[in-house]
Amino acid sequence: MVQTPDADFDVTHVIQNDESSPLTTNGADLDLMLGKDYGALKDIVINANPSVPPLSLLVLHSLLCERYKILSAVHTHSSVKSVPEKLLKCFGEQMKKQPRHEYQLGFTLIWKDVPKPQMKFSIQTMCPIEGEGNIARFLFSLFGQKYNAITSTLIDSWVDTAIFQLKEGSSKEKGAVLRSMNAALGKTSWLVGNELTVADIVAWCVLQQTGSANAAPANVQKWMKSCENLAPFSSVIKLLK
Repeated sequence: MVQTPDADFDVTHVIQNDESSPLTTNGADLDLMLGKDYGALKDIVINANPSVPPLSLLVLHSLLCERYKILSAVHTHSSVKSVPEKLLKCFGEQMKKQPRHEYQLGFTLIWKDVPKPQMKFSIQTMCPIEGEGNIARFLFSLFGQKYNAITSTLIDSWVDTAIFQLKEGSSKEKGAVLRSMNAALGKTSWLVGNELTVADIVAWCVLQQTGSANAAPANVQKWMKSCENLAPFSSVIKLLK
């Protein structure tokens, strides 16, 4: 007999027992995830609209730079008339240029008139991954983190909630999300457990982009400060000034 799980089941202890490692310690098998192409640098190419910059992808780029040797570039497509200087320099200055083959990963951001962010990493052979949340999930997977089914589901749920309700929802939906976040953050340091996940990155960036940060309740405010104390979030903070 199949039993339906209790909707009020508290999974906090399950999440806390989930095994994970610091983001900068391990990494994914890039050949396995991005395809093996001898003699060629693996390139991730993202198209994004400068009118709605995907802030979470900038945070993830900074995190990836701590783990991999990345050749970063920002370009402007002809479909866009002008791009603010801050967005053209959103990856900062790559101080030490090396031969292309010495990098592990290429990360190219193209400011383009597209309805939602699009990502490709094998330009000739794949359909693009669309949507900031989906791209953020993929980029975070490059750290090689392993989660149990419950944790993975909660992370995915928070990412979707941030994008579709906190960012695009009604004021009533946004208020409900903030209350849910406040309750979750009363139990754990981060939205899902005691380690930063892509859920925190996306939710924090949405709060910044929608101007909801100042109205956030106490636990959310404390969590936001924890995010801002991490260096990879500084690139977004500079853009928002």
